Amino acid sequence: MAGVFGVTINVLMALGVAGGVGLWIDRGGRRSQVRRILASVAGVVLGGLTLWGIYASDKLETTAQGVVVSIVASALIFIVANRLFDLAPDRWAVFTTLVGGSITLIVFVLMWGNRIFDQPVLRTVVAICIGAVAGYLLGTICQPLARIGIGALAGAALGLVAASGIRTVILQFQVEQRTFDVWPMLPNLNIGELILSTLIGAVLGVAVWALRGRKGSPIAPLIWGATLGYAVGAWLMPRIGTGTKTDAYIAAIGLGLGLGAAIGLTSIPDHVTRGRIEGSARAFIFLIPALGFIAATLIIPTLRTLFLSFYDARGEGYVGFENYTTVFGIPNIFNVEDWTGIFGSRLFWVGAVLLVVGVVMAVVVGRQSGYAISFSPGSGALASIGAVFAIFAVFAALRGTLFNNLWWVFTVTVVSATAGLAIAVLADRSKGESVAKSLIFMPMAISFVGAGVIWRFMYLARDPSKPQTGVLNSLWVGLGNLSLSRGPGFWIAVVLVLGLAAWLAGLAMRAWQAGERGIGAGSAICALPLVWFAYALWQGIGGYKVLENGQTVASTITFTQESPFNNVWLMLVLIWIQTGFTMVIFSAAIKAVPAELIEAARVDGATESQAFWRVTIPQIAPTIGVVVTTLIVLVMKVFDIVKVMTNGNFGTQVVANEMWQRAFTELNFGLGSALAVLLFLAVLPIIYMNIRRMQKAAQ
Repeated sequence: MAGVFGVTINVLMALGVAGGVGLWIDRGGRRSQVRRILASVAGVVLGGLTLWGIYASDKLETTAQGVVVSIVASALIFIVANRLFDLAPDRWAVFTTLVGGSITLIVFVLMWGNRIFDQPVLRTVVAICIGAVAGYLLGTICQPLARIGIGALAGAALGLVAASGIRTVILQFQVEQRTFDVWPMLPNLNIGELILSTLIGAVLGVAVWALRGRKGSPIAPLIWGATLGYAVGAWLMPRIGTGTKTDAYIAAIGLGLGLGAAIGLTSIPDHVTRGRIEGSARAFIFLIPALGFIAATLIIPTLRTLFLSFYDARGEGYVGFENYTTVFGIPNIFNVEDWTGIFGSRLFWVGAVLLVVGVVMAVVVGRQSGYAISFSPGSGALASIGAVFAIFAVFAALRGTLFNNLWWVFTVTVVSATAGLAIAVLADRSKGESVAKSLIFMPMAISFVGAGVIWRFMYLARDPSKPQTGVLNSLWVGLGNLSLSRGPGFWIAVVLVLGLAAWLAGLAMRAWQAGERGIGAGSAICALPLVWFAYALWQGIGGYKVLENGQTVASTITFTQESPFNNVWLMLVLIWIQTGFTMVIFSAAIKAVPAELIEAARVDGATESQAFWRVTIPQIAPTIGVVVTTLIVLVMKVFDIVKVMTNGNFGTQVVANEMWQRAFTELNFGLGSALAVLLFLAVLPIIYMNIRRMQKAAQ
């Protein structure tokens, strides 16, 4: 049977590919027999190749089956849900019967999937029968007291079924010859706390009813509030895992009793209301699966993580904020002992000087243009490079996981956004724009894991006595050989570098004469590193070292191992991926700037750089904000690249990888959860800013 099922799914996958390709080819243009034949042949060929590939690889077969089952299951759920609500107006009892059985099925399948109880099939079947019978009775009986009794009895019965099979242990681990349990589900009830929380919930329910204008009877809000308070007192406040089966029965049956009684309080709607239910149900059919998925995969795990962050390593004993204080007390996570080294770093002072020079240039140019300060490409680039150098010096001195994460956020966000904006401006309306942008955007198609593997080979450093296979070390060693050779290649390189520097110097002079002083200053600044490189090439630069006996040998760079700047080489991987994303967004934003504004600025005598900084940048400022906040959220939770390339070794640890290691390698669930909560809290303000920006844009 399983073989027939698998073959059927594989054939459906192949037919789906064949049909999709055929429809895509035949989608437009003038219909013709030749076009139909071409579409059919292409569909059959690609469908056959798909079927062959599925059977050629077990992983492809598993993936194909998962895709087909997901699509078919989603379609069936959608169709069944629509047909179910079609029953509401005229066949209310059948509708409530199916709803009762379906809701019970979903709840028990979720508990089954989380391995909460034993003998799940039998208990799920029994629960479905109870839910269906209760649904039928609530769909036919009108007397209020009888309905409350039926609902309470059914809820208590479902709680009894669930509690009877609750496992003592969900997961069990063995570490260093010691076995321990993880997340046992038996609550250790405190009857006093349970009664108090129930009473508080009831009072809050009545208070909400009063604040909402005392509409209707207060009994329903009282029962709902008491049930919510009971749930808190039975499952959230007690210490989970140290209770008894009796505690589990009390907690589950009481919760089911309250929920059932609250549902039983509702009355059977009239025919008009049933029709309204059928009409409004369409929105819920679309929303409930998505909201349920979000709740099951995001909201509930988030609350569970927050809960565990206040417990010890095994999630058993309440420790308050101890895990959070521990985070800031571990040197590998938070280390500011060497903060004085910031001011002893040459990188810091070079960056400070460049920053001051860039700002002074911007002030001078701004006064000439009538502004207090005006950054041009030259002054802006100089100030930005200086700021980057100074901040790099700060993060090189402040070590630990948290500072590494901040370093990632600053570097990747600034460099990716700046590079994407520069490429978008330079490529706009130039020849080969689409080809260049396609090549730059291409890394976005690579997963973070794949990119990490690729760049591991790029950074690879072999024994100096062997040929280098890593791209960067091959270039580095080759540069050293070129510097030492004094052959034709050496002189060609020197001439080319000096020629490029001379061209930049000439460009700077022409720009200065044309009034584009920012471009002139930027060109002159860019020429200086080329002059320095020619001098360094003459003096000796590249991958070699001289031994004590005077022998010259190759010397490689261990990019991912030399702390702290090995972090920057890892960041380069994400910059390589995300620059294409920022370029595409900025390019679209720049093309959307009204041409009339640019022309008006030019008529008023603005130069190209002034038009860009004073017109284009303000117009695309909202886009820049969205891109920057999106990058911050992405970089804040970076994990894959660090995991693949260094696994957090050599001082490259980040919060997401630290959380994984603490929770799932060391099995310290309390500390791992605290790190996850800190990561969530760090991302939350950025998400809030994005939401507020979108709300303002929609007004």
